[in-house]
Amino acid sequence: MGLSCMLLGAVSATAQRAARIHDKAILIDGHNDVTSASVVQGRDITAPQPDRHTDLPRWKKGGLDVQFFSVFTGPVAHNPKGVYADANDQIDSLEALIRRHPEQLMLAKSSKEIRQGLKQKKLVALIGVEGGHMIENDLRKLEALQKRGMRYLTLTWNNSNSWATSALDETQHPDTLKHKGLTAFGKSVVRRLNELGVLVDLSHTGEQTFYDAIATSTKPIILSHSSVYQLCPVFRNVKDDQIRAVAKNGGVICINFYSGFISRKFDEKLTSLSEPVKKQFVDSVFRKTGDTILALKHWDSYFKKEMETVRPTLSDLVDHIDYIVKLVGDDYVGIGSDYDGIGSVPAGLEDVSAYPNITAELLKRGYTKKSIRKILGGNVLRVIGASF
Repeated sequence: MGLSCMLLGAVSATAQRAARIHDKAILIDGHNDVTSASVVQGRDITAPQPDRHTDLPRWKKGGLDVQFFSVFTGPVAHNPKGVYADANDQIDSLEALIRRHPEQLMLAKSSKEIRQGLKQKKLVALIGVEGGHMIENDLRKLEALQKRGMRYLTLTWNNSNSWATSALDETQHPDTLKHKGLTAFGKSVVRRLNELGVLVDLSHTGEQTFYDAIATSTKPIILSHSSVYQLCPVFRNVKDDQIRAVAKNGGVICINFYSGFISRKFDEKLTSLSEPVKKQFVDSVFRKTGDTILALKHWDSYFKKEMETVRPTLSDLVDHIDYIVKLVGDDYVGIGSDYDGIGSVPAGLEDVSAYPNITAELLKRGYTKKSIRKILGGNVLRVIGASF
């Protein structure tokens, strides 16, 4: 046998092993925004959605077993009744989708129901409410969302609320804050989440809120879609001491796929192409052509080309997983893609069909089957099992 044939055989054997490991593992994604991005628009994601990251055919191809569907609305409500009504509208739309396709999807509200769904080979849907502002400072509304299926509450989104401060505000708008971290009511929210079996999600929270919450919680917490600050120092990523605190708590950090949270170069390039730069570019083209639409098209083309030069790779993303494993071990990291909530993803992770590439890269780096299974979903399952 020639050397080239031997090499091809070795590559094929490794690929087959990666495929077997991926197929047998329970794959859980901690965060996907398809609910607010598509389902509420009436899209049937059981059919192909080529202009989105997510649909059921590609989920199946990617080997996904359990998905936390993000229920998200910004600080300004769409429903005139308020942001709590927005949350319920999105849960209504997800439930309607599941009712139309009960043979393929099921909503789980307990660990037992998750196991049932896995046994039935359905995609198991869990609900994560992204933003504590949606409970409208009312524990009764928190309890009502729990009854509807909320299985984690992200204490803040980018906007702070009256009882918890966000990472964005703590780092970029500190002078606007009336307080920093959790108030007494905020701590009561964390305690009530523990009592109800709802995970406390600390993605998006400021450092003070993070430490206040982790000190208050009696159960493991989750960061549903966050990455590593040391590798990409942006406000949304978590620092080494925070990672150690999560490990001490027994929680899990689910790595976010957004290019700007994975690559320092991507974030720096994005910052350099700011609004003033865009205006200067567009004005320059307009002076030559007299056509605003054409000038904007030229900008879009230039912007995409420039950002593509610094787009991170699959390997860059796995570096974030690797970093956490080397710092605290393989029990505290998972997957939290943020698909359909982000504008750029690493090359090799273009949509939800690409999860197997992570398994292949981990195997290539020498990770054992046991470790890979933990990272793909076992660690999140452990945290779930400790809470509901």
